[in-house]
Amino acid sequence: MNTDYLDPINSLNMPEMADTTFAMDFLLRAKEGVRNLSIALTETASPDVRALLRTHLMQGIALHQEISELMIRKKWFHPYELNEQYQLDQLSAKNTVMIGQMNLFPGDTSRKGMFDRTPDEHIGGHEA
Repeated sequence: MNTDYLDPINSLNMPEMADTTFAMDFLLRAKEGVRNLSIALTETASPDVRALLRTHLMQGIALHQEISELMIRKKWFHPYELNEQYQLDQLSAKNTVMIGQMNLFPGDTSRKGMFDRTPDEHIGGHEA
């Protein structure tokens, strides 16, 4: 396992993993919105507010469906193929553990060693 967070090998497939993660987060937020609107709808007595909440609830359900269908089409979500979803979840868990084991906040953040020469050193200039 490579725990060097600066190694470019760790960025392989990163755009796809980021898209998957953003889509899953969006799906969960849409689901949370549907749940909260449903609760609010049962707590409201005003007919005008109920009508407004019902409209938003229908829009939230439609959004959730749209995101789900996108994720299924892109093969980022397998709600009907549990074996494939399990493998995807295992990969996600493995990546999460690997990121968790990286030293993302090293104690020595000095970049002093990166600038050890002056720009004119190659023509006999002074060292900094």
